[in-house]
Amino acid sequence: MTSPMRIKLEEAEVMERPVHFRFPFRFGAARVTAAPQAFVRVRINDAQGRSADGWSAEMMMPKWFDKNPSLAPGDNIDQLRISLRLAIDAYRNTGRNTPFGLHALNEAQHHRQAAKLQLPGLVASYGLALVDRAVIDATCRLESLSAVEAVRLGRLGINAATAPDLAEFDLSAYFATIKPASSMAVRHTIGLVDALTSADVEPDSRLEDGLPQTLEEVIATYGHRHFKIKVSGHPVEDVERLIQVAAVLDAAADGYQATLDGNEQFGGSDAVGEFLERISAEPRLRRLRSSILFFEQPIARADALMTSLADIARHIPLEIDESDGEMGAFIQARALGYAGISSKSCKGLYRSLLNRARVEKWNNEEKSSRYFMSAEDLTTQSGLALQQDLVLASLVGATHVERNGHHYVDGMFGAPKGEQAAYLRGHGDLYRQAGSGARLAIRSGRVDFSSAITAKGLGSAVEPNWETMARQE
Repeated sequence: MTSPMRIKLEEAEVMERPVHFRFPFRFGAARVTAAPQAFVRVRINDAQGRSADGWSAEMMMPKWFDKNPSLAPGDNIDQLRISLRLAIDAYRNTGRNTPFGLHALNEAQHHRQAAKLQLPGLVASYGLALVDRAVIDATCRLESLSAVEAVRLGRLGINAATAPDLAEFDLSAYFATIKPASSMAVRHTIGLVDALTSADVEPDSRLEDGLPQTLEEVIATYGHRHFKIKVSGHPVEDVERLIQVAAVLDAAADGYQATLDGNEQFGGSDAVGEFLERISAEPRLRRLRSSILFFEQPIARADALMTSLADIARHIPLEIDESDGEMGAFIQARALGYAGISSKSCKGLYRSLLNRARVEKWNNEEKSSRYFMSAEDLTTQSGLALQQDLVLASLVGATHVERNGHHYVDGMFGAPKGEQAAYLRGHGDLYRQAGSGARLAIRSGRVDFSSAITAKGLGSAVEPNWETMARQE
């Protein structure tokens, strides 16, 4: 381990670029057809007077960070803008420290400020996450390091300041042993209203953009063998939908594996139990049931960490996602029977790394493999955001990652042609030329991203085209 860098945030700004979906996606009860993508650009300096720029990007998806039905999609997006402003202001007013030290000094106060403005934990986390990633990117560029090298060498200064339960765990030794993969299976998400076969597509809804539209077409085009299936919280309707999904998967995807995502839709443990019993009792779901790795966030975040699901957890591993609003959530979840937690760039790179350390610590203590972390994020867009999230997924040891941004958006549609061409040149393993643009290259259900792992900075050798974006005031 070498000594951590000590830097200061000198400048920061937020830009936005609109993203339009090929067809709507349903988040629980909400249907989303478009949303902006936020881009953060920072400049840092060190004690020797050197400076470097860094970048990050993330979708501003409505109806996930805060599912309050009284809020319109525009209200949700404004919440995320506020979170970004709060984080930037806090980091600007913090003196010189390590990259993680800046985060640790501001995390608790940032969440308190957000709470005073009635912003949920996930919204608060969003602002910190983007600023932290841009700072990490700048730090790595200043030192001509990849993010993987920075983590392994201890240059970011990650310690147990925000996770005191890890005080006796040797984080430096753990991070030094990380061996990130440069290839990963893609887990395709099957939404609640996604077309499964061509019979589900009305003639006037058929897209002619050369991309797959139905589940059958997706499997034939990309070769997926990993799937994430959304369920609605209504056991009878969900089982009927799963029968339809299973008919496609059983016929088209040999040796597949699946996860279930409740998206907070189940009313309580009784509904979850009834749903699982109905799956087990349905012979047409035998193969699908045997493929399921875990069940993600079945119960609403307001109640999920208040009720024990230990009885249900004996039958299927349970994971929290939306309940992961702050650093202590995994500890609470563990006590209630949950064994897993999601890694998402929008919740924070440091949180994912520290939660992954908890997985290592707890499994070592129990001499088991019970605890786990999965890589999730439905709408991550090709380019900077996707590459930073792939690096994070690799750092936490994921072997497959939820990835659907390429399915709901046509490649880098919306980015200028020059930027798309730069990604094709700099990250040709990850993208392919399609028509006049760049699309994600998924081959045999996998993506290769060695160029993102080895890039100086956090995942990308390409600087976004700032002139084509709107500045967030």
